Amino acid sequence: MSDIARKSVESHDKSDHIKSSGFLPFHAVIVAAGTGSRSGGKIPKQYAEIAGKPVLQHTLDRLVSLNGLQSVVIVIAPEQQDLFETFIHTDSSPVPVTICHGGTERNTSVYNGLKDLPDIKNEDIVIIHDAARPLFDSDDVYRCVQKAHKYMTATLASPVSSSLRRGSGQYVDRTDLWQVQTPQAFRYDVILKAHDDADLMKKYTDDAAMVQDMGIDVPLVEGTPANIKITYPHDFTWAEMYLATQKKDTKMMETLSGQGFDVHAFDTSAPGPVTLFGIDVPYEFKLKGHSDADVGLHAITDALLGAIGEGDIGLHFPPSDPQWKDCDSAHFLIKSIEKLHEQGGKLRNIDATLICERPKLGEYRDKMRENVAKLCGIDAKRVNIKATTTEKLGFTGRKEGIAAQAIVNVALPALSTNTVPSSLTQED
Repeated sequence: MSDIARKSVESHDKSDHIKSSGFLPFHAVIVAAGTGSRSGGKIPKQYAEIAGKPVLQHTLDRLVSLNGLQSVVIVIAPEQQDLFETFIHTDSSPVPVTICHGGTERNTSVYNGLKDLPDIKNEDIVIIHDAARPLFDSDDVYRCVQKAHKYMTATLASPVSSSLRRGSGQYVDRTDLWQVQTPQAFRYDVILKAHDDADLMKKYTDDAAMVQDMGIDVPLVEGTPANIKITYPHDFTWAEMYLATQKKDTKMMETLSGQGFDVHAFDTSAPGPVTLFGIDVPYEFKLKGHSDADVGLHAITDALLGAIGEGDIGLHFPPSDPQWKDCDSAHFLIKSIEKLHEQGGKLRNIDATLICERPKLGEYRDKMRENVAKLCGIDAKRVNIKATTTEKLGFTGRKEGIAAQAIVNVALPALSTNTVPSSLTQED
């Protein structure tokens, strides 16, 4: 570390290019432990949705798509563990993603993340990135990493284009002023020493400032001005509009809902099991119906057909048609999903409820969720299945049959782009 101190290196242009022989390796720490109080939302801004998914999910998905990335650590607040597990998905990442807890100050959170990086060496490059910056440009990150491989440190920044003045009225010359962004890239031993030696009484707003305090200049790599840190409510609107323009083939999507209800009586002449959501559940009787009488899948199918404006299950699979005799109800659901996809849509989530006194369904709930998710091609976390009784009232209370109701949400291309109602989101 004796050679860490060095002369300033100017790097305000885009003359550095990615090596044609391949992408340089690096690790990443995403800082996501803040409260986001200035965003005005009910939950921290990193979990708020833009373009169909949480800000942090956008950031993570874009980051793990980068060539050369070796591993990711996401630093979250301990009290946000449930939020993270509810909204953020890491299982499809092509690189290892681990989670650690941060502190009350940003530098503490970053330090925890640095120490939690797996299998990292002193000479390795690590980028530190704010969870609330989901709009970074991939090529900018590659150039930042390349600069750090050469000079041990680098940060993205964009030149100030607007006039600046202090609240007192004094104007500030914007010449050679830059807005510092993230990612910021550092050789691991450099940034770790910066945190080890940092003045704990000083509140650092970024890691480049901490390294500068060591007497090490941090080169600037010009990044896109679009790489904003989502902070205020209007930033969400701007980010949504920006994402809408990134791909020419994207369309504004409208979120629509559908509800379904179905009921089947027990066939006291036919021994069980009873089939619910595609899972056989031990019971003394089967349900009576033309198909397999899977009341759960029928309710979901009806809800889905309703959401996409395609009538109901009886219209497409009438019980008067002999081809549906004893048919597996999974076929009905799969065909309805295909109709959704034909319209360019996507299933968001399913919430279904079974209403019966018997059989008891608690131990089969997870299998039902997983089976429905598999049939629909969505994550099981987007499927919710509940069971309730009618307190022994009515036909279900008398154990004469089972009822089911379901609500689904789907995303469909908007019918008109003349106006943009609040229900519209950008599907990426």
